[in-house]
Amino acid sequence: MAEPSARTGPGPDYSPSGPFRGPHHAHGTPQPPLGPQTGDGYAPMNPMPSGAPTPQGPPQTQGKNVVRSSLLMGAGSLVSRVTGFGRTVVVSAAIGAGLLGNSYTTAQYFPQMIYELVLGGVFASIIMPLFVKAHKNDPDGGDAFAQRLLTLAALVLGGAALLVTAAAPVIARAMAEPDQYALVTEFSYLMLPALLLYGLFAVLSGVLNSREHFGAPMWVPIINNLVVITVAGVFFAVYTRDAVPDADGEVFASADQVSNGMILLLGGGTTAGVLIQVLCLAPALRKAGFAWRLRFDFRNLPLREIRRMAAWTLLFVAANQVAVMAVIKVANAASGNAPDDGPFVPGTTVYNNAYLMMMMAHGIVAVSVITALMPRMTRAADDRRWPELADHLSNGIRLASFLLVPIAAAFVALHEPIALAIFRWGAYDFDMAIATGQTLLLVGIVLLPFSISQLQIFAFYAQTDTKTVAMFNLPVIAIRIGGYLLAFALLPLQWVVVGLFAANGISYLVSLLLSMSLLRRRIGLLGMRKTMNGLVRSGAAALIAGGAAHVGWLVWPDVSGSKAGQFAAAIVLGVLLLGVYFAACLVFRVTETASLQATVRAKLRR
Repeated sequence: MAEPSARTGPGPDYSPSGPFRGPHHAHGTPQPPLGPQTGDGYAPMNPMPSGAPTPQGPPQTQGKNVVRSSLLMGAGSLVSRVTGFGRTVVVSAAIGAGLLGNSYTTAQYFPQMIYELVLGGVFASIIMPLFVKAHKNDPDGGDAFAQRLLTLAALVLGGAALLVTAAAPVIARAMAEPDQYALVTEFSYLMLPALLLYGLFAVLSGVLNSREHFGAPMWVPIINNLVVITVAGVFFAVYTRDAVPDADGEVFASADQVSNGMILLLGGGTTAGVLIQVLCLAPALRKAGFAWRLRFDFRNLPLREIRRMAAWTLLFVAANQVAVMAVIKVANAASGNAPDDGPFVPGTTVYNNAYLMMMMAHGIVAVSVITALMPRMTRAADDRRWPELADHLSNGIRLASFLLVPIAAAFVALHEPIALAIFRWGAYDFDMAIATGQTLLLVGIVLLPFSISQLQIFAFYAQTDTKTVAMFNLPVIAIRIGGYLLAFALLPLQWVVVGLFAANGISYLVSLLLSMSLLRRRIGLLGMRKTMNGLVRSGAAALIAGGAAHVGWLVWPDVSGSKAGQFAAAIVLGVLLLGVYFAACLVFRVTETASLQATVRAKLRR
């Protein structure tokens, strides 16, 4: 599944492991910038703390290295996102969004959630900067530090993996519905051991990044995605293609239709992808001159400093995971309580796939803006140049909004053809795709508040302030969980997943307003008048463009039985929407349109 890890995180889109990416993001609440991820290659920059050593070396060479590394990471991130997206589509086609799909998605969350609690948040915001310092300042280049940390992480995460795997029935009973319990338990036995692999990948990636070897941590998750795509393809060929649907057209609608071979292939194949991903780091580690040997002299690690710095991060991560557990439980409860002879009721898989679409848009646009702005915001914060920090943040919000508004309009106006074109394959039938499209409409509404709230939270991270973020997000998480419960209590079952996204949207808006108020007190005016002026203009352009595209869909010939027609509708009407949007922006004199034109002209001249 996937939420706010800006990591946005291990998870279903992508996750640190795979096709679903929710745990890191805690469904909308941003966490501190995370370290190397798996699955989709998402790795937002972590601001260096004030006073951190500046890399030395010839400026010209260093500049070339930075450019080369940025291009390498950017290409890896793009390919990883594409293969992560393909992974989600292929897995969905193989297992659908019914009992089997929801059970698999639920089980995949568990190791990622526990990893975040045990190590993930602490590693991201605290240990990674220590890696950099050790590599620069220690006589051995930080090898001993890394070996101690790897040994400690292996012991802690290995012990945790054994405990939680043994407790798989208890965890499954807490999170799954009765008809899912057996499947979730069996999947969990195969997937919970990946907890150890997530930790090893994160620490080994930290070793490589501290030595400025960025390529492998960004590219090897693609291998993980390809492994799972292959596993899902084999599953489809062996099991799905010849499966007999029930009266409602759904395959694998009961646990009796799921064999041990299916569970072993899906669960074991998913964990195998993470294992192969870890092993593929070995050549890069050798090239970087690092060899891991066991070291048990943990007293030489700055454990007291780590514990002191980790307190607020752990509080934040723990609260986020409560929200993740709540959304999984409510989504499973909605689908689990659906009557056998009623309409299709979406559950965890549909929620996750719609969330993936939101994180794709956010990752491509907002994360790129955050990555570009973080060094500038961090330098301004270190020097206490608050107007400059506010100006960088305001520019980032305007640019991200200008690019995200048409995507949001497409999700709202074209939710149905987009969902049919992308997800209507194999076991993911027409009703499942339509339910995903209905949820995608809500994604379009909540996308902008989510991304702006994340941009503002990174202004706090630029000041190395995790306490404030943790404190004001506690009520935000409480509002989100309360919204989940109200959605389940008040809405018809088939609309509960849509209600979950509505609850997310309200919490994103509250987070946006709280962070804006706190930032204004700390760094002064944020230039919101200019930002709102741009939003009104670009929003009006998006309204016109979205209306034109939706009218086009209403008069489009029926494509319910034609995959080519579904793709044609989504592509043609999407291009129409973008063209009308940019034309309207020119008419409304949206500032960012002129900047975009100038950038394109400059690129063409080069």
